[in-house]
Amino acid sequence: MKRETAPRLTLKLGHLYPDQLNLYGDRGNILTLRRRCQQRGIELRVVSLGIGDALAPDEYDILFIGGGQDREQEPVARDLYEVKGIGLWAAIEDDMPVLAVCGGYQLLAHYYRPAQGRDMRGLGVFDAWTIHKGGMRAPRCVGDIAISWNGGTLVGFENHGGRTYLGTARPLGKVLQGYGNNAEDHTEGAVYRNTYGTYMHGSLLPKNPHFADHLITLALRRTHGIQAEISQGESETHDAEPLPALSPLDDRLEWEAHATLLERMGLHSAASAALQTT
Repeated sequence: MKRETAPRLTLKLGHLYPDQLNLYGDRGNILTLRRRCQQRGIELRVVSLGIGDALAPDEYDILFIGGGQDREQEPVARDLYEVKGIGLWAAIEDDMPVLAVCGGYQLLAHYYRPAQGRDMRGLGVFDAWTIHKGGMRAPRCVGDIAISWNGGTLVGFENHGGRTYLGTARPLGKVLQGYGNNAEDHTEGAVYRNTYGTYMHGSLLPKNPHFADHLITLALRRTHGIQAEISQGESETHDAEPLPALSPLDDRLEWEAHATLLERMGLHSAASAALQTT
């Protein structure tokens, strides 16, 4: 394992609604980002942003919002729109990396229609909407999930009753196994600029180190002007010196966990390809 060094760079992560949207161990995403930064000499500072707290976009380098039950989402939806909306929109349009999981993903679309109660207005970052059809005719989407992403795969666990439908929004990936956005069109998640919405818990980032590094690199590029080859496979030449902060880590255990999930879902070729990255 790479020996940790004294931090030489700092990133600041805003964790939106950690007390309300905290299901399914999604805090593991933040722990993974912090650990992967720490191993590369980067300090990741995490600040909680609860209901009533303003979001000043120039104070953060990356944002995370997790998932919760419907009763927790209603006050969050109001606060997100009325208190944090302007700041969040400014951050997104300025290409700040944002990861929104499950309920957080739903509230970045146009609206969420729960099984009971009024529609919850979203920010409309994604041209998408979510409807919880309720009842036994539309059971929850629960289980392991794998999707294609940038020539490889992402794996996780999904558990949602709402069905999300995309308008012009670009999906995060194509479902290889599982339900995805709505169990109908084989899409999963949505992308706008550097904002990523997804139903993938698991937590997502511990078993997908390449996606974690993608988010870290985007934050470093935007905040510190550091250029590097990012995890999407883009290769560019810049005057800036190479980025030692994103030197490879020993991710054998992470990729073995990734491949194990793929094997469990019968995706044997994808599992073999994942193991070749270690």
